[in-house]
Amino acid sequence: MQDTQNGSYMNPIPDKDDASTDSVRLEVGGMHCSSCVSHVERALRSVDGVEDAMVSLADSTARVTGSGLVSDRLAGAVRDAGFEAVPIEESRSLADERDDLDRRVRARVDRWRLRTIVGIGIWIPLAGMHWFGPSTHDDLALRWILAGVASISFLYVGWAFFQSAWEALRAKTSNMDTLVSIGVISAYVYSLVVLVLETSSGTHQFATYFMDAAGLLAFISLGHFLEARTTAQAGGALRALLELQPDQVERVSSPDADRGDRLPTSEVVPGDLLRVRPGERVPVDGLIVRGATAVDESSITGEPLPVERSEGDELLAGTISTNGLVTVRATVDGNSTSLSRIVEIVRAAQASKSRIQKFVDTVASVFVPIVLLIAATTFVLWLVLAPADGLQQAVVNAVTVLVIACPCALGLATPTAIMAGSGAASQRGILVRSADALERAATVEGFCLDKTGTLTEGRPEVLEAEDDVLRMAGALARGSNHPLSVAIASELLGRGLDAPVAESIEEQPGVGLSGRLEGARWQLVSLAVAGRRGWVEAAEPPEATTCSVLVRDEVPEGFITFSDRTRPEAPRLVERLRGMGLEPDLLTGDRVGVARSLGRELGLREASIHAECSPEAKVDFLRRDPRRLAMVGDGINDAAALAEAGARGGVGIAIGSGANVAVESADVVIPGDRLLSTIESITIARATRRTIRQNLVLSLLYNTCAIPAAAFGLLGLHGPLVAGLAMGLSSFSVVSNSLRLRFSLQRMPIE
Repeated sequence: MQDTQNGSYMNPIPDKDDASTDSVRLEVGGMHCSSCVSHVERALRSVDGVEDAMVSLADSTARVTGSGLVSDRLAGAVRDAGFEAVPIEESRSLADERDDLDRRVRARVDRWRLRTIVGIGIWIPLAGMHWFGPSTHDDLALRWILAGVASISFLYVGWAFFQSAWEALRAKTSNMDTLVSIGVISAYVYSLVVLVLETSSGTHQFATYFMDAAGLLAFISLGHFLEARTTAQAGGALRALLELQPDQVERVSSPDADRGDRLPTSEVVPGDLLRVRPGERVPVDGLIVRGATAVDESSITGEPLPVERSEGDELLAGTISTNGLVTVRATVDGNSTSLSRIVEIVRAAQASKSRIQKFVDTVASVFVPIVLLIAATTFVLWLVLAPADGLQQAVVNAVTVLVIACPCALGLATPTAIMAGSGAASQRGILVRSADALERAATVEGFCLDKTGTLTEGRPEVLEAEDDVLRMAGALARGSNHPLSVAIASELLGRGLDAPVAESIEEQPGVGLSGRLEGARWQLVSLAVAGRRGWVEAAEPPEATTCSVLVRDEVPEGFITFSDRTRPEAPRLVERLRGMGLEPDLLTGDRVGVARSLGRELGLREASIHAECSPEAKVDFLRRDPRRLAMVGDGINDAAALAEAGARGGVGIAIGSGANVAVESADVVIPGDRLLSTIESITIARATRRTIRQNLVLSLLYNTCAIPAAAFGLLGLHGPLVAGLAMGLSSFSVVSNSLRLRFSLQRMPIE
């Protein structure tokens, strides 16, 4: 939630999961492709009590949600599937998270770097001897040397692929490594059998493929190494967020203390007094109790200009005190900051799957068996139709089919783009809860906009009210954080009036407040509600003002009229939405006159202005409209509409300054002081979806063209080697395209 005065995130964004749901995180080792991710997810979902499992290849972790979860049992299920797994403590600090992420990413990159170095280091001399050395056709000793050297690559570099394929076979399934393993083992065993037979007979009839098998493993390992590096870069936004919280903090005994003690940020508890010096990052969320400063909040909200903060103002973990020395009282512990919650949302978004990715996973699950069938058919047909050298041609072409059809690029097409898009959004202060939400945001066909706190600043002021009416209204508004209640409290303070104490106060979203006072039932409701209930007051307030009616025992006692300034960027928002082909509708619970006045100011069509809408009416509008809609709002009365928009294939976008329940119901959360971030979120979503489609076309076109070429023997006798190089390059091209998305979004100006 954000402070409506300054737009900064005040509290950790609440989780959309039910509070009773267990959550366990695991560190998973041994994954190197999206097929591995799918196997781990299936293994976790097979455990009793698991409701969902999301596995991230980028940071090698898994998050499991459900009931009655036991971390050791979940880790055991992953290990049974052939991967390494260790439970992660939820209480770890962001510094520990950062160090562990560095270690996991570095280990994955280092593993594939070493395999690539060994593989290429073995293949180069083999290729030199094969193509440029003495003829190996008549030199059996040299051919055995080639076999021995290739065996080193076969056993060391190929072991990772063979182990993964074996574990998949144990689980009665197949994966991408199944294709690579069958291809490499076929080429190696065929060559070894030929060499043994020809050694015993002293004749030479067939070529051997030791050099090709070694080259195949080298090139595929190179592809995985490049994937690991570029995937780590695509997920760099998470790493950048983890770096925002300082490892150490200075704790002081009193606001006046000159010096304090240094301690780890993770040991901070609520109530600790912390000293933040100019140029330092704020370690945890807290309130300034001494001093003033200008705070750079760009790392959290995306706002490039520093904002002034003084005593009583909130500071957020990860922001920078630019020019002042301040003492801050921690309001949360070192592991429960708004920054840590943002990190969790970004991590969940990057690990989640869009509808496109789920479809791709389904395709990939049947793709491998189909490829195995095509390879077997290729082998049989070449064996039958080319009797002269049928065995050699059959083996070569079947192996080429297996290798060149490996759908690694297909599996990487969606997750790498999602990582780039959600990461770029988070760096602008835009929080996207899931990959599915990012995909839905790209397909919206219209926009529904709330008024108060969305198109207006949400800081209304009392225009007119009698003192007695204001006092009684203040009794009902006590404790409410609704903008109109805040305005009433501010006006009471300005007039020097005291409000009595009411009992049994209730707040009903979209209706108003009620309570008991002086033996009567008092209500404070909007003029629209008062009109619907027959509480008609003779003196009508100005048509274009927001108005509340004070009612005693269903008898109107008086009006309170309010004014609220339109956000300066609101007209540009409407203009930009139309430029993107998205016609905006105004949905407000305010009076018709107020809504039309704002609509004219923003240039909205008359038919697009919908006034006096209750929360139920907003939901009904979303249900009736056949378009996929985005709903933008910030209040409690918008929560149902935000959730409904997402449920109907659109997206709910919450203003970060809004009520926690509204933020909790939304798919996307934008900074409260940057309404045009709405445009940025749609732009990022569309760019991400476009990149996903490009990646899918690249990978599918590659496989579609390559499989027939391999089956018909068009790649020649060294087809497996060509296939290995081509497969690695196709995966690299897909990941590089996602990396291009990340860089292009980083260069996009902030609205």
